[in-house]
Amino acid sequence: MKHFITQLTQLQNPMKITPADFRGVFGIMPTPATEDASRWQTQQSVNLSETEKMVRFLNTAKIDILATTGTFGEGATLTWPETQLFVDCVVQTNKRSRPLFAGVTTLNTRDTIERARVLVDIGVDGLFVGRPMWLAMDDKSIVRYYQDIAAALPGVPMVAYDNPVAFKGKISTEAYLELAKIPEVVASKHTGGPALAKDMRAVGEKMRILPLATAWLAAAQELPELALAAWSGSVACAPTVNMALSQAILAGDWQRAKELSEKCNWAESAMFVGGDLAAFMDYSIQIAHLRFAAAGLVNPGPPRPPYLELPDNYRDGAIECGRRWKQLESEFSA
Repeated sequence: MKHFITQLTQLQNPMKITPADFRGVFGIMPTPATEDASRWQTQQSVNLSETEKMVRFLNTAKIDILATTGTFGEGATLTWPETQLFVDCVVQTNKRSRPLFAGVTTLNTRDTIERARVLVDIGVDGLFVGRPMWLAMDDKSIVRYYQDIAAALPGVPMVAYDNPVAFKGKISTEAYLELAKIPEVVASKHTGGPALAKDMRAVGEKMRILPLATAWLAAAQELPELALAAWSGSVACAPTVNMALSQAILAGDWQRAKELSEKCNWAESAMFVGGDLAAFMDYSIQIAHLRFAAAGLVNPGPPRPPYLELPDNYRDGAIECGRRWKQLESEFSA
């Protein structure tokens, strides 16, 4: 096994990325785990060979932009040495084939900045940045948080992470207007809902608001000049399907996009017990491991502590979700 973290290369200069460069699929990856990853005694839980395999097939599928260490990418359960090892493996395997954004969310501004500096030195092109979760943050605090990170890392592009459940509140439209004034904040991962179109209209082309891929069609039909990219957490389940949907939407082939969107929603719906996003978020890491395993393209290994337990009804839905994605990927990659 190669130790990627010892190979720091000539990849340290981030790409110049603007909102206009966000076109297509912003694909968020899991962090494959070793078989002993569920034990608290484990010192190194990143499966590097599976990581390499995953990055290669995402590149082969031409996923437009890659992102790491979000929620189901287990940014919260990896140790800092593991995060560096994993991100470096992705950097070395990706070889600038795709823009790469690394998650750096921590419980405070200074740790987030410290991690961001190290990962930029390792070779990522941008940062995937959620808010500290210990306390809720009001609009002024949210804007100051991103301003501080931008001041510490001028010119390094950021994708904000707007998850109302995880971060104890949504980024308001008014806060988005202020974030759009920060050149480094080039996009935001949005969870959708009634505020999606309002937020997209508010920031216009100054910032790319990214809907979930399964909600992309509706946004693109309403705002075709703005809804040019979407985020997907299923690219490691079915990359070919994600790219087929992207191509149909960007071509304005609404009938084809409708057919594909319905198939994707059918696959994704299995993991939402009762259709409840908040309940899903309580177990999203555990669910992710099961659906990736059932989809069969990457071996995600077990989840890491403390997020290990999962009720049976969630387990069944997660496995069914992976099976559905596997069925669709087989259909579209044939």
